[in-house]
Amino acid sequence: MNRIVAKVTSIVLLFSLGLTLLFSGWGTAVVHAAGLTVTGSGGGNEAAFVEWSPVSNASGYKVYVKAASAADSQYQQLHNELIRKYGSYWRADAIGLAAGSYVMKVEAVLSGGGTASAVTGTLAAAPYDRSGFAFAAQSPYGTGSGAYTDNGTLKSGAQVLYVTSQNAQTVTLPVVVSSSGTVQTGVGLGGILSLRQKGYDTTPLAIRLIGKVTAADLSGQLNSGGYLEVKGKSNYTAMNLTIEGIGTDTYAYGWGLLLRYAGNVEVRNLGLMLFPDDGISMDTGNANVWVHNNDIFYGSAGSDADQAKGDGSTDLKKGSTYITISYNHYFDSGKAALVGLSESAEFFVTFHHNWFDHSDSRHPRIRVASVHVYNNFYDGVSKYGVGVTTGASAFVEGNVFRNARYPMLSSLQGTDAQGEGTFSGENGGMIKAFNNSVVGAASLIYANSGAGTAPANATSSDAYLASSRSEAVPGSYKALVGGTAYNNFDTLVDTGVSAAAVDNVSAVEQKVTAGAGRQGGGDFSWSFNNAVDDTSYAINAPLMAAIRSYTSGLVSVGGNANPGGPSPTPAATPVPTVTPVPTATPVPTATPVPTATPVPTTTPAPTAAPTSTPAPGAAVHNFTASGTSSSFFTIQGNLSTSKGTVIYNGLTLTQCLKIESATRIQFTAAQASTLTLVFNSEGTKIKVDGTSYPITNGIATVSLAAGAHTITKDSTANLYYLVVE
Repeated sequence: MNRIVAKVTSIVLLFSLGLTLLFSGWGTAVVHAAGLTVTGSGGGNEAAFVEWSPVSNASGYKVYVKAASAADSQYQQLHNELIRKYGSYWRADAIGLAAGSYVMKVEAVLSGGGTASAVTGTLAAAPYDRSGFAFAAQSPYGTGSGAYTDNGTLKSGAQVLYVTSQNAQTVTLPVVVSSSGTVQTGVGLGGILSLRQKGYDTTPLAIRLIGKVTAADLSGQLNSGGYLEVKGKSNYTAMNLTIEGIGTDTYAYGWGLLLRYAGNVEVRNLGLMLFPDDGISMDTGNANVWVHNNDIFYGSAGSDADQAKGDGSTDLKKGSTYITISYNHYFDSGKAALVGLSESAEFFVTFHHNWFDHSDSRHPRIRVASVHVYNNFYDGVSKYGVGVTTGASAFVEGNVFRNARYPMLSSLQGTDAQGEGTFSGENGGMIKAFNNSVVGAASLIYANSGAGTAPANATSSDAYLASSRSEAVPGSYKALVGGTAYNNFDTLVDTGVSAAAVDNVSAVEQKVTAGAGRQGGGDFSWSFNNAVDDTSYAINAPLMAAIRSYTSGLVSVGGNANPGGPSPTPAATPVPTVTPVPTATPVPTATPVPTATPVPTTTPAPTAAPTSTPAPGAAVHNFTASGTSSSFFTIQGNLSTSKGTVIYNGLTLTQCLKIESATRIQFTAAQASTLTLVFNSEGTKIKVDGTSYPITNGIATVSLAAGAHTITKDSTANLYYLVVE
């Protein structure tokens, strides 16, 4: 199947609205306003984007997003890193949008003073399809959404880390590394993940990659095999982690991902090129992992003859369970997906809406597991589609097999027992097939029907052909070698997929080719020649050349004007996130910890000179000077002088308010304000009006609407100073 990929895409910020749509359009309307021209805009999965032409006298840009029905006062400013410059245009992506309708605004800050702005039309953000075993009721964590809620918005208190080719080795993040709350600063992407491996910090974390990030950019951050390690402390450690690409052009180039002992991890919107061995390896003790909407290209050649295109594109094994692999676009992969290696116990995996675009084999290749394979497009598959061995059970429904040589195989029986044998020498497994479209297969033998390419064979077959989705396969049908019967998992456990969620097979090809892969189809386009590539499993030399020569069109990151996140070049600090608020309440602009904000230090650090002072009229409370007495704040709680010394703003702070269950601070802001809270290193989160906010390097910064507010405990912490301004 050929596809020319459109240049437009989507992905971005954090906001919420409850309005459900099924798919999104990509707008291209040109909007002019006072010298600023919006040249393209559109919506995507839980995202929207805007592109505009440079303004000649602009010193920088800010970009905002709001619900289409909301007042202008509810615009939220995007983080600075989400604004990027390309050769002839600028682009910004808003990520983490609940399904609904949105409007984006671009504002140019003019060098001579003043601004110019333009607003897009209505942009539709569609929901991601959260289906499959990663979301099944019986799974350990109940979700594979990582740092996000299941409605697409960032979880309360989530951290956001922006990673580019320039800062991949230097970006920093404070990480809790002990049961007592000790915080250590991780340096570099690999260093941060290594500290989180200790298992004490499960704060939701969205790692947002921007542009082409190469193995060289990650020097010192990868393991000896060339993998970025995402590890928990032990089996199924809750990671609450999303690794995602921004826009259409993010690449993990020359490196792969290794997930081990990880629970609740999401990997999305990446292009994986020239990975070592495996692209995404889910190796040992993972649960609730969701790998979706990625473009997966050739890996680096391995030592074996069948590894010329790399080894596994998305492999999982050794106790990894409740996994969903969906909406990925596999470009001529040699071995798309191994499921199981040496397991002895049943585990659960779902493959749905993937585009196996002229890939060769293992779609997937299954041992022991119970795997639901539905609504995938097998597009010119040169070897085989689904293969089962060693007692595996696969429910294969609603897929399209176009010129897939052998759509389904079971080891040592049926098609695999004919001629040279193409699959495996292991014991067989069982496949239940229902409502698939099969065109151009060389061989398909059903156990109980003549609907395949050969007469039915109850003893030696490729699959059992069910007459209904809910039909149980009789125990009399067994694997020829090994004697395993189909375990009927699909009728006995929650697969995370209802009958209504399975698309009619007639709609699968169109839906998959339109929706699989990165937002908007990514920036890499390729046309296969079906006449040649349907049957060839050799490397496509022109495709490999295009992959090797790929260069990024990204010029710079950041809007260069009073950012809504860190500095124009991605800073080495995490970005505090905005908690969505009801659309009826005005949304103040999010103010992450700016680089000018002094970071408190504990003794014996030297006294720091003031780097900023509260604005006139600000309400300030110093617990060292005033205890709990204040004319602005009502303070309930216990003071302590034994928690160490904090130096902040030139002040030496020796007394704190202990943030405990009984602690409460109440106040009323006359207008929209910013609350800054200063702690020592012990705390990780604080609640304001019942919502958790992260404490980063001893600082918590919260944007407030006018009105009454209350500060209470989330984690144990020690508060030395606060200001509302």
